[in-house]
Amino acid sequence: MLRGETTVLETCGSTNTEAADRSRYAHGDTVVAIRQTAGRGQRGHRWESVPGENLTFSIVLEPTFLAAGEQFLLSEAIALAVTDTLQEYGIGAAIKWTNDIYVNDRKICGMLLEHNLDGTRLARTVAGIGLNVNQERFPAWIANPCSIRTETGIRHDVMEVFAKLYGHLSMRYGMLEEGRADRISDDYNTLLYRRGKPSRFFLPEEGEVIGTICGAGPDGRLTVTIDGKERGFLFREIEFVI
Repeated sequence: MLRGETTVLETCGSTNTEAADRSRYAHGDTVVAIRQTAGRGQRGHRWESVPGENLTFSIVLEPTFLAAGEQFLLSEAIALAVTDTLQEYGIGAAIKWTNDIYVNDRKICGMLLEHNLDGTRLARTVAGIGLNVNQERFPAWIANPCSIRTETGIRHDVMEVFAKLYGHLSMRYGMLEEGRADRISDDYNTLLYRRGKPSRFFLPEEGEVIGTICGAGPDGRLTVTIDGKERGFLFREIEFVI
């Protein structure tokens, strides 16, 4: 289970950068930004958010019980914590590999995990999470966005959403500590976006293809059937075309 201090900042460049300060933040601690000016996402993308409308925060974890090769389990657990939270608001969400959260075909949450190793084991992870809560209008360059408010029609207290999400993070992290990794992976695959449905993908060496997701393995490898053959892909080796 997680226990830590929550620091709320009116303005912050990147909550991940702030939370990386070992002298100030320890296991279970969180940094929440009302306004984040340099939020970072996967593949070098920036995270755009209207100040005060959404939940942007980072949590510090010290999962020393996990080997370096098991780091994808953290990604699975954190993604599941977000879908667990959304379920409390009556929103059924899916996890778009690796860890974006989608409602139907629209993105409601993104995250960025940054790891530090101690030899062959994980030493410290900073997980940044951006969850759209109350924002209704988004910049044109953001593809297919949505929020809790657009899905429910109701405005929500951002820190109340944070409290619910922290509780689910604690529960899912506790499952990993207890050795219930198989349950985490099973739940993740159950919610995997477009699993079993023919979808369009882009492969850097081959261009656009049609494939069907079979599932994600414990190392994060995505298995996709293309032209009748199962193939495995790691991060950056395949992208959805939505």
